[in-house]
Amino acid sequence: MPSINQTGAGIRLPNFCNLGVMLRVLVIANLFVLAAAVAGSRQAADVAGQFLAGAALAEPVLIVSLMLLCAGRRFLHALPYAAALAAVVALELALAWGWGAVFGSMFLDQAPVPFGRQAFFVIFVTGVILAYFDLRARAQSPAIAQARIEALQARIRPHFLFNSINAVLSLIRSDPRRAERALEDLADLFRVFMADNSSLTPIAKEIGIARQYLAIEELRLGERLRVSWRTEGVPEDALVPAFLLQPLVENAVYHGVEPLAQGGEVAIEVARVGEEILIRLTNPFHPDGDRHSGNRMALANIRERLQLHFDAEASMRSRVEGPNYEVTIRLPYITMPR
Repeated sequence: MPSINQTGAGIRLPNFCNLGVMLRVLVIANLFVLAAAVAGSRQAADVAGQFLAGAALAEPVLIVSLMLLCAGRRFLHALPYAAALAAVVALELALAWGWGAVFGSMFLDQAPVPFGRQAFFVIFVTGVILAYFDLRARAQSPAIAQARIEALQARIRPHFLFNSINAVLSLIRSDPRRAERALEDLADLFRVFMADNSSLTPIAKEIGIARQYLAIEELRLGERLRVSWRTEGVPEDALVPAFLLQPLVENAVYHGVEPLAQGGEVAIEVARVGEEILIRLTNPFHPDGDRHSGNRMALANIRERLQLHFDAEASMRSRVEGPNYEVTIRLPYITMPR
């Protein structure tokens, strides 16, 4: 199962298919090209020319290497970390040597750069970039991400448990089968809360957890809680951050439906749109300020976990649309490696 940064448990390489990773690689590498241009220029007027020459030499290598590293991501993640690092460095050296030869034959007026200098620059820049991503993953994954995931797991409200048990007790004599199903749902739900939720999980499992939660809430809210599901065609093997959908549904019930005497509807849409997974949740909105701080905390927590998993490729937007409150999440469609 992919970990918090979409790599294997023992791998600290970045996901080279991620847009945020690509942008960071390009920025860091070009900063080094600029630094080399400044160091190699005798006067300020020469910096621009030196930078353009260096960029013309470096950019094709960067772009091709990112494409190849993205294509070979699964192969790299199957290797031990040291072997994966060696493979990345070897690829960068090969591309630099090849493009250097082509570049020299195309621009005969340019003084050839000795391959030794190219190799040193490539190894140094590659090492710095990989070290940056390694340190970034170490800082985010165990210390910040896990602590916030555990905090989110602990968000289950005591009054939810109290009310759920009371609702089950009221059904034991009148409808024992339904009471038994409710207890099974409650047990499954708490089993999920106590599990390790730092990995990505199939979206079908997340939908099932949300359905179990809503079934428990329907026991106490009755007809006040109306639920509309739209999940036709969603790929069940799509991976999403664990424990993503249930907190959104819980917010919709607690902040949207429960305060209203007449209740309301929670609409949940999960669909594949191109190469993205779309999650949209709508619930009634009313300007009741005493509950909003908890809502914002939960949404901020989910937003941070999306960033930890998918970086710049995922987004979450919340807005008030007329009488409704709407949360929309978009994240890349990925599946388990085969």
